[in-house]
Amino acid sequence: MLTLTDLFCGGGGSSTGAALVPGIEVRMAANHWKLAVDVHNENHPNADHDCADLSQVDPRRYPRTDLLWASPSCTKHSIAQGRRFDEGDVDAERSRATMWDVQRFAEHHRYRLIFVENVNEVRKWPGFRGWWLSLEDTGYCLHEVFLNAAFASKLGPAAPQWRDRWFCIMHPKGTRCPDVPEWTSPQAWCPDCDATVGTYQWWKDPSKTAGKYRQQYVFRCQPCGQKVEPAVRQAAEIIDWSRPAQRIGDRARPLADKTMARIRLGLERYGSALVPVEGREGKQPSPVNAPMRTCTARNETGLLVPAGGTWNDTAYPTGEPFRCRTTRESEGVLIPPFIAELRGGGSKTRPVSDPLATVCASGNHHGLVVPYYSTGKAYGTEEPLRTVTTVDRAALVDPTSIVAEDCGFRMLQAEEYAAAMAFPGTYLWRGSKRDRVRMAGNAVPPNMARDLVACGLATL
Repeated sequence: MLTLTDLFCGGGGSSTGAALVPGIEVRMAANHWKLAVDVHNENHPNADHDCADLSQVDPRRYPRTDLLWASPSCTKHSIAQGRRFDEGDVDAERSRATMWDVQRFAEHHRYRLIFVENVNEVRKWPGFRGWWLSLEDTGYCLHEVFLNAAFASKLGPAAPQWRDRWFCIMHPKGTRCPDVPEWTSPQAWCPDCDATVGTYQWWKDPSKTAGKYRQQYVFRCQPCGQKVEPAVRQAAEIIDWSRPAQRIGDRARPLADKTMARIRLGLERYGSALVPVEGREGKQPSPVNAPMRTCTARNETGLLVPAGGTWNDTAYPTGEPFRCRTTRESEGVLIPPFIAELRGGGSKTRPVSDPLATVCASGNHHGLVVPYYSTGKAYGTEEPLRTVTTVDRAALVDPTSIVAEDCGFRMLQAEEYAAAMAFPGTYLWRGSKRDRVRMAGNAVPPNMARDLVACGLATL
């Protein structure tokens, strides 16, 4: 059994992923946020825990382990922060300086393997080159890894989320180097080969082998070199469709103008591809081991819409992976109305963007459904209205188009954020919704830690 120390452990994504690798035991975990340490302790009770500012911790305080995982603060490196490397910003410099804690602990404990995780922008940190050289001088051989959470599927399912991250795997000089391409290249369907094939990262600029998926690199088929799209998991898989989504036009407090603009733009772009939520009523999120599929923007169930103050202004279909999760609640799910065919018609439901089924002489067999409350059922307009209550629950719109105000909308829940990060459904959380979203957004997706620890372990 090999032991692992998890520094800047947060709520436990890296530890959860590492523990999925046979032969790995999380021995020590530390973080500065007490709530995160409590959550980690509840889910990893056999590990020792410390709530501390790691930049002030003497490495001799912690036991020696075989492996080190470290996720130094990334908020002051990320473009989501809104600024980069401001001179004289004491908080920013202190945040970035947490990278040096890796070198301090490595120098004392001489780990057999070290894994460091951060955002891709960490390479633009002015101290990056010095940090790299210091670890080489400490006796380590360093390997950079550029991986997206949607493709970390070597030992199990990936996360239903686009999340590019920079990793560094270190091992003592003179020992075997990890086979990074073997562990970071997903399989894909190649039309030219008419088969599922292995892939490799192909950099658009061969002189710059660093960066993010699609922006700086794509995947190509190993046998023929054709550009391919690896399979991914849909955001729709982990959305709890049983939760009611209030009709936008019925909200006591209207959505912000920017949110409505994003919704209308999303409907304009994807509305023709939206399909009914048929069979979704009462449907719980799919398990983390759900099958993956090739990403497509056709025949989608709903839209994910950025809400609140955010740098991201574009809605996108739930048939794609989530955008990168952050530490704040920033998205809602939009559910379109649909036509319910009550008798005949050859189908049960269809989107309002499709033509109606044949209209029969026996009466109106089509009801417009706006799924914004959980107990109602669709019915045709030839029937009387159901009992009128103090809540307006009847809606009728032109079925030839989707109107934003007639769609259901709700914010994503903390459990859905955790599922988007590939946490198991049995994971135990504490704190408010905001706290849980923050912990999930700060975490390392367990599937990424799982595959990279296994990649390093294969060298021992």
